[in-house]
Formats: sequence, structure tokens, C-alpha cells
Amino acid sequence: MSDTLQGLTFPCRLIVRAMGVDQNDFDALVVEIVRRHCSGLGEGAVSTRSSRNGKYVSVAVEAKFNSREQLEALYDELTANERVLMRL
Repeated sequence: MSDTLQGLTFPCRLIVRAMGVDQNDFDALVVEIVRRHCSGLGEGAVSTRSSRNGKYVSVAVEAKFNSREQLEALYDELTANERVLMRL
């Protein structure tokens, strides 16, 4: 049985984005968090984009979500991480 969240039907593939200060391994941190909630990230699933001044970086990860609870748990963990300034 499928579940819906604001027009989404699960299971579905979504791109989750997180922004943070572009230092150390922010992209690896975001991927690690996503992998705790979604298995099987494919090749090309991760992309990064630096801000104009290079201070911030946006990390986008495409993943498959089987339920609203799975997506919400990921968003909760991203929000709770002090290095994540914003998540979309």
C-alpha cells in the first residue's frame, strides 16, 4: 500500500539537499547520514555546489524512499546535526 506526503506517493525517488559551511568533509557527512536511512545509493547520486564566495556548499543526494517515516527520520537527523545549516 502506498503512502502520500504532500503530493508524494511512496515508494519514490527524491533529491534531498543540505547546506553547510564548505570545510572538512561536509559532503561525506551528508552522504553518511543519508546512507543510514537509504541503502543502495547509485553512481551519480551525489552532487555538490559551492556558493559564489566559496564559504558554503550544497550537497544533493538522490535516494529511494519507501515511506513518509523514512523520509521524516532522515530530515530529523539532518536538522539535528549542528553542521547542517539548512535542509530541503
